[in-house]
Amino acid sequence: MPDDPATAVTAQSQRSEPSLLRWWILGLGTAALLTVGIVVARSFLHEGSASGVQEADAAPRFVDDTTTAGVDHSYDGEFEFFVGGGVAAFDCNDDGRAELYLAGGSGAAALYRNESPIGGALRFTQQPSPVTDLTSVTGAYPLDIDSDGTTDLAVLRLGGNAILRGLGDCRFEEANDLFGIDAGDSWTTAFSASWEGSNELPTVAFGNYLVPDTTDCDQSQLVRPGPSGSQYGAPLPLDPGYCTLSMLFSDWGRSGRRDLRMANDRHYYVGGQEQLWRIAEGEPPSEYTEAEGWLPLQIWGMGIASRDLTGDGYPEVFITSQADNKLQTLAGGPDEPTYRDIALRSGATTQRPFTGGDVLPSTAWHPEFADVNNDGIVDLFISKGNVEAQPDFAAKDPDNLLIGQVDGTFEEGAEAAGMVTFQRSRGAALVDLNLDGMLDLVVVHRRENVTLWRNVGSGDADQAAPVGKWLEIQLQQPAPNVDAVGAWLDVRVGDRTTTREITVGGGHAGGQSGWLHVGLGDADRADVRVHWPNGDIGPWMTVDADQFVTITRGSTEPDRWVPDE
Repeated sequence: MPDDPATAVTAQSQRSEPSLLRWWILGLGTAALLTVGIVVARSFLHEGSASGVQEADAAPRFVDDTTTAGVDHSYDGEFEFFVGGGVAAFDCNDDGRAELYLAGGSGAAALYRNESPIGGALRFTQQPSPVTDLTSVTGAYPLDIDSDGTTDLAVLRLGGNAILRGLGDCRFEEANDLFGIDAGDSWTTAFSASWEGSNELPTVAFGNYLVPDTTDCDQSQLVRPGPSGSQYGAPLPLDPGYCTLSMLFSDWGRSGRRDLRMANDRHYYVGGQEQLWRIAEGEPPSEYTEAEGWLPLQIWGMGIASRDLTGDGYPEVFITSQADNKLQTLAGGPDEPTYRDIALRSGATTQRPFTGGDVLPSTAWHPEFADVNNDGIVDLFISKGNVEAQPDFAAKDPDNLLIGQVDGTFEEGAEAAGMVTFQRSRGAALVDLNLDGMLDLVVVHRRENVTLWRNVGSGDADQAAPVGKWLEIQLQQPAPNVDAVGAWLDVRVGDRTTTREITVGGGHAGGQSGWLHVGLGDADRADVRVHWPNGDIGPWMTVDADQFVTITRGSTEPDRWVPDE
């Protein structure tokens, strides 16, 4: 969080951007098509509409269900809670609907049970409990740590993180001692997890901000299972630490190894940078260097999102900042972690507010890639909001809803979607809360109530009207890692294939688990395939559109799931 609005100058931004030809279709292109020009590519997309490929659709309409939804919660507190404010979205009572666990800062966090009717207005009921209603919570991430089929929570706090083990029916127990996790006394603002080899427990990383009561950046920590396998060993320091605000394990080079990307707040560190750590099984973590191809990057890193946008099989990474958001693509192939920035060319810099009259630079927090209009092209949501009252940055700084276009660019759609507000946003989640195949939006605000946006497609508050066709998919495999974290899901429609990695982490102080939403455009069906975490590749399966399905490892066809009314 800088005191001045200067934009960071980096080695990445000084290098030439890759040709637009290489990334024009946000995950819809194939290797062969990358040899044709952008005009030909657009022509191909238009002519292929019969097989599901279509021109980009407009933004869907969102209606504000906050007043009637039953959620009354804000993220509050002084300096220690200027950052954070995440939301975890996950199903804790096995009805397919995503519950919400909301960070409270100086106030209590809160768990809200989802009671929304299918396709109807959003409805939630608070689920009070001394186990979940913790204070000093900055964020939370859902994952099934012990692979018992019930989702657990990693709760990030100032002064002692908490691991909450799910017991079913949205009940939890404190489980730090059970798993051997030291709560510590750090100011934790980031988290990510991934399985290494056949370990019973995931490898987890906690991203720490400042050493409490100082302006010194704290070290973050990597925690691996200990010798027993059922408990964790001593944490390994990720040293140096540069005030981490987001982190994400990903197989960035598709090598089978999941390395750890970290977004760091340059306001406090001296001589630091963004970081990528090599996390090799059985070896201590090691930071990638310039000699290995890593280019120094200094920004006010707030959040991370990843998705393969270029169709080359490798995930791009979006990093939020103040006045200088980055969209980076792997430039040198899988052998070295060299990235180039394509944010300017794609229209994803969002450096200043797009409406409201404020001309000062923006402050961005939670980024998330998703297909909000089901047209088969990935969109990008970015939450925005002044840190507190920084005079050099916009006070009226609305969230962005960037709608993906067929040429690989983004166009602002928040005004058309009807979702322009000027609260100071923090964490967020795009998730289908009422199981109608359209992604809704939860946004946490500083000192003001959470906002719940219901996606009504081309309809209105009284009658939703679906836009595009869709699939929602869950993956399952035998323990450990029953949710197949680290898998890659391929979805093929006609001549295009989109690829998505199953990850835990990223965003800003919160994440989600459960259904993986895929837009299909006007296609009636899609072929799906899973690259399982150990490298095994499942068969292609044909799935009809507009349904929920579970793919179990070893199966030759998915199982359909039908929600209860």
